[in-house]
Amino acid sequence: MWVAAGASLWGTDTLLRRPLTATLGSAQIVWLEHLILTLVLAPALWRGRREWRELGGREWAAVLAIAWGGSALGTVLFTEAIRVGNPTTAVLLQKTQPLFTALLARVMLGEKLGKRYWECLGVALAAGYLVSFGWAMARPEGLLAAALALGAAALWGCCTVLGRFSLRSVSFPTLTALRIVAALPVLTILGGGRVEAGWREAGLLAAMALVPGLAALLLYY
Repeated sequence: MWVAAGASLWGTDTLLRRPLTATLGSAQIVWLEHLILTLVLAPALWRGRREWRELGGREWAAVLAIAWGGSALGTVLFTEAIRVGNPTTAVLLQKTQPLFTALLARVMLGEKLGKRYWECLGVALAAGYLVSFGWAMARPEGLLAAALALGAAALWGCCTVLGRFSLRSVSFPTLTALRIVAALPVLTILGGGRVEAGWREAGLLAAMALVPGLAALLLYY
């Protein structure tokens, strides 16, 4: 039920993100999103300082992989995918995350994947296709957009496993704060700088950061 609630909020992301791509670059959008969330999550990061100060090398490696790979690069790839291609196709390809998650969970966490898992996953992927396209053939607008969306799905799928590994050492509010704040330096290099945006863009950015960005992630963790 928690995952379903988080997914419902994530469903609003593309509706908010797509209009922003008309006036802002993909890296800029993700940088501004993380900048807003860093301001919101700074108190949580400070409250959880005892937790993250005690993290070892493996745990820090996992946290940085989540922040740099999933929160920064993965979100930039997804934003670029919906900018250059069909947003529906990008959202559909996002549903391939369980493929990457399951394989890495088997390797890293030792989780067993039985026949029933793959059967249910096959039904879920087919259902996702029908919800997105009905009986029609999907026509992605260019292989680049599809490749970007798949890259984002792969990074986010890996981050799901790394997030579960990290939650053995820190609480979910602290991990959420670490994920966002640690991604900010990388995003500042990619998209930081002068931004030309109006109140409409500011409202979309705030809504995107707080609803599918923060609330959904907290429910998911």
